[in-house]
Amino acid sequence: MKLDSLPSKAQLVEAAQTLKPWVHNTPVVTSSYLDELSGASLFFKCEQLQRMGAFKMRGAINAIQTLSPEQKARGVVTHSSGNFGQAVALSAKLMGLKADVVMPLGTPKVKRDAVLNYGARVTDCDPNLAAREAATHLIIEKTGATPLHPSNALPVILGNATACMELLSEVPDLDGVVSPVGGGGLLAGTGLAAFHFGQNCHCWGAEPSTVDDAYRSMISGQIETNQRANTVADGLKTNLGSINFPIIQSTVSGIFLVDESEIVAAMRLMWERTKMIIEPSSAVVMAAVLKNPNTFKGQKLGLILSGGNVDLSALPF
Repeated sequence: MKLDSLPSKAQLVEAAQTLKPWVHNTPVVTSSYLDELSGASLFFKCEQLQRMGAFKMRGAINAIQTLSPEQKARGVVTHSSGNFGQAVALSAKLMGLKADVVMPLGTPKVKRDAVLNYGARVTDCDPNLAAREAATHLIIEKTGATPLHPSNALPVILGNATACMELLSEVPDLDGVVSPVGGGGLLAGTGLAAFHFGQNCHCWGAEPSTVDDAYRSMISGQIETNQRANTVADGLKTNLGSINFPIIQSTVSGIFLVDESEIVAAMRLMWERTKMIIEPSSAVVMAAVLKNPNTFKGQKLGLILSGGNVDLSALPF
């Protein structure tokens, strides 16, 4: 995608205005210990303190707000391993809509229970993309619900971008920002925000090495997939999409891979030293910074902590 073809700054501003009544402007937190440990100046955007516990609330609200009254009357449906399902469920509840969420077997119980508690109907399916999409299609045929994609839809990407927009409004002179990457909706939005609102601000992605499809996609220039999805970062198991990938190609400087042990160590470090409960999908950004000191030393960095919905009965440490 050519830079002049990217979604515009005005579109991001419009999304921020749409979301303002519905989402928290989450805090930005620092840690002198982690600055010293990493050799960088770190600014953590705390989306684990967002409504329903993750950045996904931003994309869900923005996507629903673009629907017509007729579409809203028929309800919405999505497939999600957890956080987007919660976001859609809560957004629908706040707006008086019906919501269905297709969830793969093995989803952390805390995330499934939250979707149910927000009033959405849950349909279980096998833990693969084909099964998720098939179950979603059946619900659309039965109810006429409008599908909301967790990551590969422009309204979702624009909503996600507002997290980094808020970060840059508070810390405008960042050298770069690091975002987790799974389906690509957050990384694409973060890249857009850094491009339009940063001051020569780079954007990087962080990804588990066991599900390195985004890393391989950036190298090959086409969307790659994974044959397996074995990672503790359960929110990062999905693949890039046709809408977000061109944005990522144009706005992201690179993607860093981290091993499972590094994710768990970074998660534990964040819990112990900052007292912030983050999930493994959030910990990949801290793991990437610690693993790549030559890249990040001396940099002023924003780190997007994507969520904090942890199953406390199944901690990885």
